[in-house]
Amino acid sequence: MVASKSYFVYILASKPRGTLYTGVTSNLTTRIWQHKNNVVEGFTQKYHVHELVYFEMHSSPNDAILREKQIKKWNRDWKIRLIEENNPTWKDLWEEISSM
Repeated sequence: MVASKSYFVYILASKPRGTLYTGVTSNLTTRIWQHKNNVVEGFTQKYHVHELVYFEMHSSPNDAILREKQIKKWNRDWKIRLIEENNPTWKDLWEEISSM
């Protein structure tokens, strides 16, 4: 029996309603740790975007990539609405995922 792999679309924020970053990964815990510890050079490091405020799981890499692209095309208000429908206090979800 082969264990199914999961793929994640996630949104990071610099602060509530701050700068947002949308990404996709097959290892959410490792990827968020990399962002939080500035291992990943680029946008999140430059703009201090380290708070995990939203994520969703997909069973297919293609589905996750398509969803990431869809969210990236959204305007800012739609992204904020998505976050606040699921995480109204903009809590950093790191504690929740670090025990996954």
